[in-house]
Amino acid sequence: MTKVRPKVRVPKTAKVGDVVKIKTLISHRMESGIRKDKKGNVIPRDIIQSFEAQFEGEPFFSVDMHPAISADPYFAFYFKVPGSGEFTFIWRDEKGQNWSLKRKLAVS
Repeated sequence: MTKVRPKVRVPKTAKVGDVVKIKTLISHRMESGIRKDKKGNVIPRDIIQSFEAQFEGEPFFSVDMHPAISADPYFAFYFKVPGSGEFTFIWRDEKGQNWSLKRKLAVS
């Protein structure tokens, strides 16, 4: 399996009430379990099944993924800033592995 690398882009500062755009990307093959390799062997299923974004521990955006999701899932979404705090982004796969990143947001 290739190395899984999550990436997140969040503004470092904002004002209370601003609506900010958040972008996430995770490099992952997202194998459906249907494709075959060059020798005709089925490539084992390997997908990320969910993604969740939290602010100060409270979920505000989540996605359930299925085999039809493309490789390297990318999500962009908006968040209304209530104040300074920390975002947590969590990706979970079917095998119980998790990847997470944290990013701070300061109110200016």
